[in-house]
Amino acid sequence: MRLLSRPHQLPARIAVGAYILNSGLGKRSAGPETAEGLHGMAAGTYPFLKDMEPVRFVRLLSTAEIALGAALLIPVVPSLLAGAALTAFAGGLVGLYLKTPGMREEGSLRPSQQGIGIAKDVWLLGIGAGLVVEELARD
Repeated sequence: MRLLSRPHQLPARIAVGAYILNSGLGKRSAGPETAEGLHGMAAGTYPFLKDMEPVRFVRLLSTAEIALGAALLIPVVPSLLAGAALTAFAGGLVGLYLKTPGMREEGSLRPSQQGIGIAKDVWLLGIGAGLVVEELARD
């Protein structure tokens, strides 16, 4: 496993890392109402989260986003590792899009008006998978 990211990977890693880091920092100060909304949406799709307290869920989500964003921004974190973490995180977001009622047009993968905000996260999955595939193909 390479110890440094490749120079051509840096623009994608910086863009995604900054985006996710900002999202995590924003959730740090989420109030109970926001926490309940985020938790409710996640628990509706992933039932194992139902028993988790909403504020705790958002605190853990925030921490995970901050850690992932930092891993992508720090070039000494191997791209295989950062890409695998991004792929797992984005897979959860895409799962939310696919499984949450009302996110897609009936019988289609096309997003509904409510689903556009989550459907766009497929680009995170593509970037993460691209980092992983490149590193696996080269090593």
